[in-house]
Parts: sequence; C-alpha cells; structure tokens
Amino acid sequence: MFKRKIYDRLLDWKSESDGHTAILVEGARRIGKSTIVKEFAQNEYESFILIDFSLAPKSVRELFDDVSDLNYLFLQLQLQYRVDLVERKSLIIFDEVQFCPHARQAIKHLVQDHRYDYIETGSLISIQKNVKDILIPSEERKLQMFPMDYEEFLWAMGDNTSYKLIRQFYESGKPLGQQANRKLLRDFRLYMLVGGMPQAVAEYIKTNNFRKVDLVKRDILSLYADDFHKIDSTGRASLLFNAIPAQLNKNASRYQVSSVLANSRADDLLELIAEMKESKTVLVSYHSNDPNTGLSASIDLSKFKMYVCDTGLYTTLMFRDRDFTENVIYDKLLNDVLSANLGYLYENVIAQVLTANGNELFYHTFTNETSRHNYEIDFLLARNNKICPIEVKSSGYKTHKSLDEFCGKYSSRILWKYIIYTKDYAKDQDVICLPVYMTSFL
Repeated sequence: MFKRKIYDRLLDWKSESDGHTAILVEGARRIGKSTIVKEFAQNEYESFILIDFSLAPKSVRELFDDVSDLNYLFLQLQLQYRVDLVERKSLIIFDEVQFCPHARQAIKHLVQDHRYDYIETGSLISIQKNVKDILIPSEERKLQMFPMDYEEFLWAMGDNTSYKLIRQFYESGKPLGQQANRKLLRDFRLYMLVGGMPQAVAEYIKTNNFRKVDLVKRDILSLYADDFHKIDSTGRASLLFNAIPAQLNKNASRYQVSSVLANSRADDLLELIAEMKESKTVLVSYHSNDPNTGLSASIDLSKFKMYVCDTGLYTTLMFRDRDFTENVIYDKLLNDVLSANLGYLYENVIAQVLTANGNELFYHTFTNETSRHNYEIDFLLARNNKICPIEVKSSGYKTHKSLDEFCGKYSSRILWKYIIYTKDYAKDQDVICLPVYMTSFL
C-alpha cells in the first residue's frame, strides 16, 4: 500500500461535505483509484460496501434502475454484501461506475437521503456511451487522480527527505552542486523509467528487475488498447496512441495525423482526440495562437501534441518493437548514455508533471518575419495575469533561441521564463534554469 496525496483531499471532502455531496475519483486505469478509496473507507468509516460494477451481478445493477424506495435498496445491498450500514458512519463505493450509469444518476437521490457517504471511481467516465440518456448529478464533485508523482515515488522508495531538500533549494534560488545534481537526476531518471503506475512501482521494489517491470507496463498498455477500442472500434485511437513516440521524435510543430492515418486530417478527428484526452490515458497540448493570460481563448483544436499519461509507459511504448525492453536499454537510459535522443522522454515527463499540478497544456510556434526561421515554445503557463514560457532541453542550455525570440515578441506578457534541463539550478540573466526534478514547483 503506497502513500498517495489524494488521500488528504478525500479527507477534506469528507469533512467539508458532511454527506451533502458525493465525490467521483476519475482517471486512467491502473493508477490506484480503487486501492486508495478502499483504504480510505477502511480507515475513516465504521463500515463500507464496495460495489465493483465491472463484476457486480445483474441483480445488483438492476437495483439502481428504480431508486424510489431507498429502504429496499439499502436492505438489499446489506444482504448482498453482508455488511451492516450505520447512518452517517458508513460509506458506499461505486467502483468502476461507468459500467452502471444508472447508479451514477442515482447519486442525486442518495445524497439527498443523507444516510451514508458515497464515493465513485471510474475511467472513461465522460465517454458519450457512458453518459447517454442519464442525468449527471449536480451533487457529484470530481477529483482527478493521476499516476504517482515524483514525491509519491520517492515515498514508495523509502525516501522521505530528498523532495523536501529539493524544494528548499528551489525556494532559495541556489544551486545544489554538481555531485548532488547528478545523484538527484539519476533518481529522477529512475522515476521516468519505472513510471508512476503502482503495479510497476511495486514490481520494481519487489524484484529490482527492469524486465519484469517492463512486462507489467506492457500489460497496462494492453488494457489501454482495449479502452481505445471502446472509444473507437475502427482502431484509429490505438494507432494514434502507438504513434506518440514517433510523432514526438519527428520534432514537428504538431501531431501529424495524416502520417498515421492515411487520408485523415486533424480537423476530421477533433471529437476522437477529445475522447482520448477524456480517457486520461493521453495528455494533449493544444496550440495557443495568441499566447496571453487566457491561453484557452486562442486555442487551436486542430493543432496539438500528444503525450502518454505516464512516462514509464512512454518508455515501454517507445521500444515496443521488441519482445521486451532489455535491461541494458534501461541501464543506459538510467545512466544517460543511450544514443537515442532523450529529449522527448523529458518533454513527456514535464507534460505529466504540469498536468498533475492542475495545468492545462499549451504550446506555441511562430516564425520570425525577418529571418523566416521557425521557433517553438514547448509549454506555456498562465500566472498572475502573465504567461511563463518553458523551453525543454535534454542536455546543455548554451543557446535558447526560441525562448529569446518569444520573449522579445511578447515582452509585455512575460512574468518568468524557464529552461528545464539536466543541469544544476542556475540563472542565465533573467532566464531561470531548472533541473527537471524541480518542475513540480512551478
């Protein structure tokens, strides 16, 4: 059982809501939703019932077709699951609630009844067929859950100190020193390779064998392939997902849909891309045509980049042409000596960290009208009525032409400008150069 930050947010909900709202924990599959909710139920309530709708018999699912008699519903649930419910001291969990839309709709009446608390979990929650013909309850609060972040990963490794020290150095604006930076960067690359999927982390702790970790991640990718088939039975979603590493490696200004799906354009697939994003298995960064405080006001839905929700999964996807990703590849990646360009691994993990911190992803490309040279800002953040451009470097930082050109063009809109790279904390005039493991503090 791993310590997860979302536990504290569930505590806040329980205290603040006092049973007047239900909470829906949503996210991609295998990120630990059911595990953390069950742990929460065991620790914080006198009793609980967990209904896993992916396994629940028809007789249980049919109970939610008609909730006009809640006394009968609760009696049946207690009989079926052999649990005594205690008023205002018990929790009912609707696990994988997307498999029983009527149970989700019933939340309105269950919350108004106020006898018990309710937590829902699910993936593909917003996909059209899962909400068709039901009324989404206004009493339902949503809580996004993501793969384990770097601090949670360090906790799992038994390290409760490093992250606090990294934060102190970030807040002080002082370098850590070359030796400390090398050690911390190697630790962070381990997180990038293993990833934040609890099963993969547990396998690494148990076996210390990258090959076995890789097999776990391949199983998860197979589950995601099943999810994509539910979204789009034609297989287009799976093809788009599998092509993410190749698309990022092209260093193009957008995901080139036509090179993956013949005779298709991004404009034709806007709904499919949105549903893939809603599945939480991919992260989509949209182009901001006129970067300003309201980044979404100038969004171009047909121009986007796509990332994998977990960089550990991205690593496995990147080498999917082999039966398994050999330990030697992991070892070289870990020690930063693999000849393959690691820049896109870093770009993916930064997208993952920014998303987990509640940021929508945006980027910007532009052309210098004089030189006709094309430039790109990898990520844009809105802060204090200004914007913060981010340029990602997988190695050195001696030049950051894109950042310089962007800040020259939009100088009045800039608050802070960042290089995220693999060196120690530094400042290059007014550019803040952050080691990649400090990204979460932005």
